[in-house]
Amino acid sequence: MTNRSHNPAMDDERVFGALADPTRRRILDLLFERDGRTLGDLAQAIAAGGGPGRFGAMKHLRVLEAASLVSAVRAGREKHHYLNPVPIRRIHDRWLDKFTAGRAAALLTLATNLEARPMSNPVTPPSHVVAIYIRATPEAIWQALTDPAFTVQYYYGTAVESDWQEGSPYRYVGGDEVSIEGTVIEAAAPRRLVTTFTACWDEAAAAEGPSTVTFEIEDSDAPGVCRLTVTHSELADKPATFGQVAGGWEFIASGLKTLLETGTGFGG
Repeated sequence: MTNRSHNPAMDDERVFGALADPTRRRILDLLFERDGRTLGDLAQAIAAGGGPGRFGAMKHLRVLEAASLVSAVRAGREKHHYLNPVPIRRIHDRWLDKFTAGRAAALLTLATNLEARPMSNPVTPPSHVVAIYIRATPEAIWQALTDPAFTVQYYYGTAVESDWQEGSPYRYVGGDEVSIEGTVIEAAAPRRLVTTFTACWDEAAAAEGPSTVTFEIEDSDAPGVCRLTVTHSELADKPATFGQVAGGWEFIASGLKTLLETGTGFGG
């Protein structure tokens, strides 16, 4: 595992350094267009544009992984790479409050409309992966994932309800409304939690049926710091579900990190 400290300034330097290279930005663009690409797929696309070959692509991917901008998930003999926008989101939140963010978004929308650039039809990836480093014990992260007193502070103001036994139901409730429901597939505290996921707040997403969410908590090389990886899978045939959750996991993961490290939530 990549050796990482938990110095916020150093984390920012890694992100800015990774984004400074045009080939690495191209890799992120490619993953934005279609997540879950293999090294061979990325190397071919980069080389077609005049970039480096497979070895060069591998080196750039290592830099992006070290900055947590890309997460790699092994499937059999291949590794699939996923865009992880959490570090960019945290930089965004550092300098934009909710008022300036709205104004910036409006200006970006205006610029996009004026440029009128043609866009290809989006492709729903088979999985959406988010990874984040948190200065907390595995037990504390597990509690934050499964205790309603915690989830209400970072999970859009919803309280999770379940006994967290395999085969048991769970749901996220906000007021009188159930926003998410599913079944616990695997609960191996404090390291791994797997559930089905149905987005009840959106009729189109709910009609697509359940997908699967996996939370994995791993030790890092930095003392007292764990890596939380959220993998939302079985999305290839669920465009409505993907459209509803793709941006939300970054917000939730950032909120969980902020809550555990500062004691203050922002997702309510």
